[in-house]
Amino acid sequence: MANLQTKTKKWLESGNVYAVLAIASFLESIIVPIPLEAILVPLMQARREKIWWLACWATVGCVAGAIAGYSVGYFLFSSFTEHIASWFSDPQQLDKVTTQMQEQGFWYVLSIGLLPIPFQIAMLAAGASKYAFGMFILATLIARSLRYFGLALLVRLVGNQAETLFKKYKLPATIVITLLVVAIWVMF
Repeated sequence: MANLQTKTKKWLESGNVYAVLAIASFLESIIVPIPLEAILVPLMQARREKIWWLACWATVGCVAGAIAGYSVGYFLFSSFTEHIASWFSDPQQLDKVTTQMQEQGFWYVLSIGLLPIPFQIAMLAAGASKYAFGMFILATLIARSLRYFGLALLVRLVGNQAETLFKKYKLPATIVITLLVVAIWVMF
């Protein structure tokens, strides 16, 4: 255990922390089902002097992962359309989802990017429906920036209690954020 703590401390003090964080964020956004917050909040608590850079690199890694996921949906979805359409009870339902993505894609991507829902859904749906790439990136950037820089602000404000508060209020905060996103979505 002491060896792991020593290695972790060396990693935290090294210049590689940003690259590793960006890679972890990239992997979390495309394949790893473990929320980045599990390592990001403790990392921010340990490196408060670099808190904004940590949030920035987490965002960069996620946007890079989002581009990869969008590309998979964009270029490979058509190869599997018939198989995916068979998952729906009505084949026209797939067309309906694609149409909704085209009409409300920005809010869809923004919502999923803020909420604790696997982001892969938004990336693949945006790419598969050929949703405007620029709008997809903008929604991703806004959602993930709010999420990661919000965590940085939480750590900045409450310090070592951030992880406890985050765990304690994650569900109520998610409900409030969901209601706010839905209200804004309906207004626009």
